[in-house]
Amino acid sequence: MPTRRTILGGFASIPFLAAAGALFAARANPYYAGPVSDHFDGSRFFDPHGAPPRSLGDLLRWQFGSDPRSRWPASWPLESVDVPPPRVEGDALRLAYVGHASWLMQTRGLNILFDPVWSERFSPFTFIGPKRVNPPGIAFESLPKIDLVLVSHGHYDHLDLATLSRLAATHDPRVVAPLGQDSIMKAHDPAIRVEAHDWGDRVEIGNGMAVHLAPSRHWTARGLFDRNKALWAAFIVETPAGHVYHIGDTGYGDGHHFREAGRRFGGFRLAILPIGAYEPRWFMSDQHMNPDEAVQVMLDCGATRALAHHWGTVQLTNEPIEAPREGLAAALAARGLPADRFRAIRPGEAWDVPPATA
Repeated sequence: MPTRRTILGGFASIPFLAAAGALFAARANPYYAGPVSDHFDGSRFFDPHGAPPRSLGDLLRWQFGSDPRSRWPASWPLESVDVPPPRVEGDALRLAYVGHASWLMQTRGLNILFDPVWSERFSPFTFIGPKRVNPPGIAFESLPKIDLVLVSHGHYDHLDLATLSRLAATHDPRVVAPLGQDSIMKAHDPAIRVEAHDWGDRVEIGNGMAVHLAPSRHWTARGLFDRNKALWAAFIVETPAGHVYHIGDTGYGDGHHFREAGRRFGGFRLAILPIGAYEPRWFMSDQHMNPDEAVQVMLDCGATRALAHHWGTVQLTNEPIEAPREGLAAALAARGLPADRFRAIRPGEAWDVPPATA
């Protein structure tokens, strides 16, 4: 069973982080320099409709307090392993679940990865930190030629530098990320072909498609001393056959961001939404939504269908491994919605998404 310190990722026991803290304190922002905006104060990014991340004291209270923590299995084997086709043409839309927040999306001849993590641990270290309970749902060697990678923010379960370097060496994809995340990647490996964009930016990706960066209710960091020095974002993939809304991490709050996305884009063919890492609620609710809130996001943004992620791969919080999927089923039933409208497939499974009009 992983210890609380292990789940925390080992940060509390690493002495050199104090020196790193002094370095970050001496620099206004090591990742990004740009004008003040409605979500950047000249040093840190913030969400005008969100809440700041919890304090270190709250983190320690959760990690070493009395909140009950379930025991995940050391291994939860995959039921299948996906072998994707080389390309998916036209308006067909295929989604394959790699695990946690990692997806392969194929449509209109483009292969797009969201938040790719193929490492065994979701941690800055290879010997300690949260460890996956199943392998990636697609073997790295089985990936088709990757054209584009979208990285939502800098947390280790979303921005995996080892995987990005491996992709750069084997596929040389274009990488799109929020402001400041490019500095983190380039410092690790200049071969990563990354470009950084702000909320509200539209990025042409070819084949009649574009990517928009949109706000989510979250935050970002790589350590204890660089909170919100870079930006985080949700992605909206614009296609002629309907848009796809991918949120790597978010709390619900008052639902502003999701209603605004639905208003701006006129609804979505598919929303890819997190349903896990939500307990205890006193600590997690501002930045991670639970399954009931995820169903509400699907309705708020006007998504015809949804896929669930952020569950069943690595234990980051207190809930049991199956709880997110069970909670999702209960939330759909309570609203009288069909179970296949919001699916929680396992890593290694894929779904050919029906047309938005079906």
